[in-house]
Parts: sequence; structure tokens; C-alpha cells
Amino acid sequence: MLNYILRRLFVAVFLLLGVAIVSWIVIQLPPGDFATTYETFLMSQGGITQEEARERADKLREQLGLDQPQWKQFYDWITGIVTQGKFGYSFAYRRDVGELIKERLGYTLILALAAHSISTVVGIVVGIYVAQRKYSLSDNIASVIAFVLASVPRFWIALVIIYMLVFTFNQHHITSFFSPEYVLAPWSWAKVGDFIRHTWPVVFIAGLGGVARNMRVMRGNLLDVLGQQYVTTARSKGLEEGRVINRHAVPNALHPIVAYQGTVLPYMLQGEMEAAIVIGIPTLGPLFYQSLVNQDIYISGGLLFIYAALIVLGNLISDLSLSILDPRIRYT
Repeated sequence: MLNYILRRLFVAVFLLLGVAIVSWIVIQLPPGDFATTYETFLMSQGGITQEEARERADKLREQLGLDQPQWKQFYDWITGIVTQGKFGYSFAYRRDVGELIKERLGYTLILALAAHSISTVVGIVVGIYVAQRKYSLSDNIASVIAFVLASVPRFWIALVIIYMLVFTFNQHHITSFFSPEYVLAPWSWAKVGDFIRHTWPVVFIAGLGGVARNMRVMRGNLLDVLGQQYVTTARSKGLEEGRVINRHAVPNALHPIVAYQGTVLPYMLQGEMEAAIVIGIPTLGPLFYQSLVNQDIYISGGLLFIYAALIVLGNLISDLSLSILDPRIRYT
């Protein structure tokens, strides 16, 4: 097992390097750079001529190193990550990218993990329930709800929730983690409640698609398992139905769910990103969006690199979890 983990980590190094190269190429595809955005800003807001704006943009481009060849910029960026743990310098925020990500990563992971946990538990429980009632009224209702949850755009749900919070429930502060009186206050149960009151829409929206998917996957897998011979044998021996389901059928039906966990966290981060951008919660989502708009390449590249690392780590954890869940699975 240890050799398998070491091999996976060794391969992950080259995989992350490949992801970094592709991410760098993708974020360089739009025409222009941050200095071009700055030039446009000067002409629209600064009231200066195009020649003056271009001259200032060229000076800024030279100052930030954007006039260097692309391979040189990428080499300096990836070398800083490997040797110093630094993701570069943000042109728009004029701060270290690592500090910007660190400030928001904790809250982002809390919201994404909360959405993931709720969607997994609810989806599995509902999937087990409806699988035992194939084609019943509850099964059909759950299927329709799952289809709707998987189809409705997250941004639209976020807009509806914003409207309800503002005009129905008169909530005045929806674009922050806390109300003004709790921003600098020490942690307490009241502050935790205020945090939940501000962030539940993001968790709810990010988890909707996960509930639908987990329910459908669990239902389908459990129905397949219930039709196998060893389940029929267990029933013929007189075992209680609940024991047959929970002890014999469900563990084997969980394999695809566990394997899916390797990619679910970036998926939840994506759902959190869409909701946070619309609602305005200061997580990694709005930061990533603004970096793409401003062509702040080091923030965009750093976040894509982190997402890739989460997928690699998640896949490794899911593979190890499968070996624990099913003793028949062994890695050499």
C-alpha cells in the first residue's frame, strides 16, 4: 500500500505540472494583459489620450514583467511555487497571491465541505429509501425532484434567494459572512449563528446538484445489487429485510459513491463559486471571477492549480477509502 501511495504521489507531480502548463496557456488566450485593462481604464476614467494611456501601460507592463517571454513568466511562476511556496504577485490587489488565497480558502472549504456533507448524506439516504420502493409514488416524486435540482441553473436560484432575503425577510446584509456587529467580535454561539444565517444560501445552492446526483446513483446501484444472487440467498436464509439491505446490499452499492468523492470537492467549489459570485460572499469564487476579468494571471493560475491539486488528492483518498470499504480491493 505504501508503495502504491508513493507511486501515485510521484505521478501527481508530473500531472500537476501538466495542469499548470495547460492552465497558463488557457489564461493567456484572451487578447491583451493586465496592462491592457489598465490602459482601457485610464482612457475611460482618467480622461487622458490614447497615446498617454498606452505609454503608461507600457511602463506598467515593464514594471510587472509582462514584457518578458511567456516561457520566462511561466518558469518564474512555477519556480516560485516549488521553491518558495509563492503563487506570484497580484497586479490588481498589489499583494501576494498566496495571502489573498489564504484569506478566503478557509471559509471556502468550510462552505464546500458543508455542502458536500449534506448532499452526500441526504442523497444516499433518499436513494436507499426509494430503491426499496421502485416505481412507487415516492420514487417517481424523488426522480422528478432530482431532475429539477440537476437542471435549474444555480445563478437563477441565487437570484431568487436574494430577492426573498431582501424583500420578504428584510435581511440587510447578504454580501458578507457576518453582520457589522459581529465582524470584529470574538467567536461565540451568536456569531456562529450569524455566520450560518449569511452563508446558508451558498451551502444550499452548492449542494442541490450533489443531492440529485447522489440519490440517482445510489438508487441505481442499490437496485442492481438487490438483483444479485447473494442477496436472494441472504433472503432465502430468513434474514430480516433491514439486515439484508444495510449489511449486505448497501456497502456494495456505495462503491461508485465513494469513487465519486475524489472529484466532488472541486465540483462543490464550482457550485459555491457560482452562488458566491451572484450573492457576493467573499470566497474564492468572486476572487477567481475578478482575476479573469482583470486578467490577473497569477491569481487565475494559482486557483486553477489548487483545484487540480484537490482533484489529485481527492482521487487518492477515494481509492484508499474503497480499499477500506471493500477488503477485496487491494493496491500493489
